[in-house]
Amino acid sequence: MEPNADKLRGLCITSLDDEDDDETELPNQPLPASTVTVAAAASGYDDGDEDEEAEVMLGFLEKPKHPGLLLRHLFPSKAGGIPAWLDPVNLPTGNSSCCGFCGEPLHFVLQIYAPIESNAAAFHRTLFMFMCPSMACLHRDQHKQWTRNQGNPRRSVRVFRCQLPRTNVFYSSEPPSRNNSDKPLCAGAALCHWCGTWKGDKICGGCKKSRYCSEKHQALHWRSGHKNDCLQIINSSEASSSVLPAVGKVPARTSWPEYQIAIDDEVDLDSD
Repeated sequence: MEPNADKLRGLCITSLDDEDDDETELPNQPLPASTVTVAAAASGYDDGDEDEEAEVMLGFLEKPKHPGLLLRHLFPSKAGGIPAWLDPVNLPTGNSSCCGFCGEPLHFVLQIYAPIESNAAAFHRTLFMFMCPSMACLHRDQHKQWTRNQGNPRRSVRVFRCQLPRTNVFYSSEPPSRNNSDKPLCAGAALCHWCGTWKGDKICGGCKKSRYCSEKHQALHWRSGHKNDCLQIINSSEASSSVLPAVGKVPARTSWPEYQIAIDDEVDLDSD
């Protein structure tokens, strides 16, 4: 990604589909919109009531007091780092996890925990946003939207929604205590050892331990040091636990800086 973030401000990536979204779709379902506004819809606001003004919620980036506060079983809202998948098993795969222009795996941008109290199926609900780090792909995406071509649109930005009922196989039905005793009920799918984002359905042919979401990430991991680590794993079973990344740990240069998103209601300010 180009270092000058100001170039992002000129982009206007919008929805290609004006149809209402069905809140009962499958977990980690891609949404038609390419941008997320955290507004009253997250709390069950009915946009059909014209007499009541939408209640807007604002998000503020903060350095996390402790990385453990951003794990998936604590239902975080966060930006950067790697996603804390709400459903850790049924992850997006195939073309849905890649840029529609260059075909490279998308980078995680942010996620917002936005449950709907009035919907039992959305007791837990998180929105995930991903984008291609290539500015060229973002500009091509913007140009394609101007053409309004409805046939098989390609996107460089994707948003997924995942929702679960209160009683599910992944988490306790009781609220987390947040005293370091909270644990998920089961492990998630094996993730890519390079990006830590997408499902690692490809396995290193040498050590049979490292997993990857794409051939590109396997090549990057190989060149960054796995070439030597792979031999260690093959020659010593004890080395496998020391040379493979720990769960939730990926090379720092593969993701953007991690922040917690603190969410608060928007307030009206007087003239002063």
